[in-house]
Amino acid sequence: MARKSVIQREKKRQILEQKYHLIHRSSKKEISKVPSLIDKWEIHGKLESLPRNSAPIRLHRRCFIFI
Repeated sequence: MARKSVIQREKKRQILEQKYHLIHRSSKKEISKVPSLIDKWEIHGKLESLPRNSAPIRLHRRCFIFI
């Protein structure tokens, strides 16, 4: 079983991911639609300015039955 601090950290990441979900998704779609490399860099810079823990890849699958 995970420590309490790890569980709290994971909950914080889930909240951040939900908060920035639409920004991540719209930016990813914009990058694929824009033909100019300079514009893609600007959009990528906007993605980099978001908190790291807001990225969906940083979430871990945990069993929250016992919480």
